[in-house]
Amino acid sequence: MTAPSPTLPPVAVSDDDHASHARWTPLKIAIWVAIALLGGVAWVMLALVRGETVNAIWFVFAAVCTYLIGYRFYSKVIERYITRPDDRRATPAEVRSDGKDYVPTDRRVLYGHHFAAIAGAGPLVGPVLAAQMGYLPGTIWIIVGVVLAGAVQDYTVLFFSMRRGGRTIGQMARQELGRIGGTAAIIASLLIMLIIVAILALVVVNALGESPWGVFSVAMTIPIALFMGVYLRYLRPGKVTEVSLIGFVLLMFAIVGGGWVAGTEWGQAIFHLDRTTIAVGIIIYGFVAAVLPVWLLLAPRDYLSTFMKIGVIVMLAGAIVLVRPEISVPAVTIFGENGLGPVFAGPLFPFLFVTIACGALSGFHALIASGTTPKLVEKERQTRFIGYGGMLMESFVAIMALVAAISIDQGIYFAMNAPAALTGGTVEGAVAFVNSLGLTGSPLTADMLTGTAAAVGEESIVSRTGGAPTLALGLAHIMQQALGGQALMAFWYHFAIMFEALFILTAVDAGTRVARFMLQDSIGAWFPRFRDVSWRPGVWICTAIMVAGWGTILILGVTDPLGGINTFFPLFGIANQLLAAIALAVVMAIVAKRGRSYVKWLWIVALPLAFTAVVTVTASLYKIFSPVPAIGYWANHFKYRAALDSGDDSLGTPEVIGAVIRNTAVQGTLSIIFVTLAVVVIVTAVVVTVRAIRAGGGEETEDEAVPSRRFAPAGFLPTAAERALEKEWEPILADERRETARRGH
Repeated sequence: MTAPSPTLPPVAVSDDDHASHARWTPLKIAIWVAIALLGGVAWVMLALVRGETVNAIWFVFAAVCTYLIGYRFYSKVIERYITRPDDRRATPAEVRSDGKDYVPTDRRVLYGHHFAAIAGAGPLVGPVLAAQMGYLPGTIWIIVGVVLAGAVQDYTVLFFSMRRGGRTIGQMARQELGRIGGTAAIIASLLIMLIIVAILALVVVNALGESPWGVFSVAMTIPIALFMGVYLRYLRPGKVTEVSLIGFVLLMFAIVGGGWVAGTEWGQAIFHLDRTTIAVGIIIYGFVAAVLPVWLLLAPRDYLSTFMKIGVIVMLAGAIVLVRPEISVPAVTIFGENGLGPVFAGPLFPFLFVTIACGALSGFHALIASGTTPKLVEKERQTRFIGYGGMLMESFVAIMALVAAISIDQGIYFAMNAPAALTGGTVEGAVAFVNSLGLTGSPLTADMLTGTAAAVGEESIVSRTGGAPTLALGLAHIMQQALGGQALMAFWYHFAIMFEALFILTAVDAGTRVARFMLQDSIGAWFPRFRDVSWRPGVWICTAIMVAGWGTILILGVTDPLGGINTFFPLFGIANQLLAAIALAVVMAIVAKRGRSYVKWLWIVALPLAFTAVVTVTASLYKIFSPVPAIGYWANHFKYRAALDSGDDSLGTPEVIGAVIRNTAVQGTLSIIFVTLAVVVIVTAVVVTVRAIRAGGGEETEDEAVPSRRFAPAGFLPTAAERALEKEWEPILADERRETARRGH
């Protein structure tokens, strides 16, 4: 790599300045000792102290202190010994800048875009469902798991994809693992992506269905994002803080205005939409968002959504510290011990881990980290802040969701999350069922269920499965104690429902774009022109194919609750974690090929890979071979088939029984396909890794280094040295932004 232009200021902070900033002082030592002590006390209170209740503030302190220590120390180890970034080297966004997919993006905007894209339904719904096993197992996995596994995957995949021109995880798998391992990874990624995006979209449809308030507020984020994109591109280039404030104010107007619009006749007429209509709208939106330039809609919309996502979660954390609710849920419930819970069946290991999914480790993130984000990074050192830091924030979302779920009465929790087949869908049936579970504490009464439903403005809260309504109730329960009292309970509940819909929809648009990249590359093996991501016909064709794939599943799920997408819900967690194992396997092979100096740090990737592989393969085997119908797909399949053959109608009507037979056959077949593909990829990666270790390295697959001609700070807040360098670069970058606006890219 040649030196950058001598007429430009330095493009990176010197090693001496980095060392000076990292030097320990008595104040720094005191701060980190205090953080460690507070975190230690919080963990002791959660894990060891056994009173009748535990205060919710300890969840906040344990999480925040652990995240700070993990980011400051563990991610620095990864940066120093695994990724080894070099800010003198240009990123793909700088080298290939095309104004569409490759766009150098301010790190704060990109953090918001990346976080919004990765943070879908998983961190909201998974922890709520896992709460049936108690608070402690989920808390440990969400907090410790993200530091050692989830954030490691996100950071390393983002960095190595960036070093390879923004290639997808499927492309990298084929390049690093060869034809067999690469083909298996690509097929698995494409199939799993269709399921994930369809499930995310269905959650949005169910949250917004017949809710004019939610439909209006979420729809308004689209024109607001378009305005922000144009404002930042042409009207006031580089004014990130300015456009952020404008976007935040407009978003607040959209949220408050949604309540007003919903109360008008014309608002009801226009925005009171059925689920099928909303599904069609989301399908159209997914196509448009995936083909428009990334700076126009996708990045600003995700950045805009981040205001609300992070704002609500931080607000909830503040309310928890202020209200200090007492949690009466046991550390480990009876269902965590026997694995026969009414929310989902299966033993704590491995099903807790695959149920929580995105809150601690998510394969979907690997698709985002190797799809859109690496094409937008300004400087290599920013990948730690965006990749590792972004995943820590998602984990915090998961912890807040868990606290919200366990803060409500246990009886109400199980009445909401037990399926209608167990509760009968009635208040009386729910009371009888829940009181038969042998829960600790006071028994559930009909007045508790009807009173809660009335308080949140709903006709019923019985069997509102899926996690989202439970999270909304928990958030409303905590927030009304801090702000507004019981009178605002309904407001906070519907605010949370709308917040969840906005939260999840941003993962749909980014997921569609990544799926398009993956399909373009796959078709490009036979028709090379498709690999050109700037070739419009290829972009439109591949986007249309992927949208048609997940859109078809979505429509089936909306129109046929017994079939379609609902078939894939139990597969979501396992498929997502299998994809994470695939991503970590590819990263392990890449690190091993980098040379002998990397081998002794290979455990940083191998440890989460081994754990994830064991968890997901075990869960898959349970689902395929378990003789218990509540757990095993095929056991359930043959149970219902026997009922159909014998004319037994105790399990439902012939139509219902036929749907279960069909769905369990699909579930069981896909489970076999997914676990087989994942095992092929993992075994191939282990073979490649061992060969690279023995050879002292392997083939270099990174793009050729090009000297950078721009500068930007690495973290959210620049250091003193970075601020000084920023001032030197500001007039140069301002000229560049004006020229870009003038050319109309």
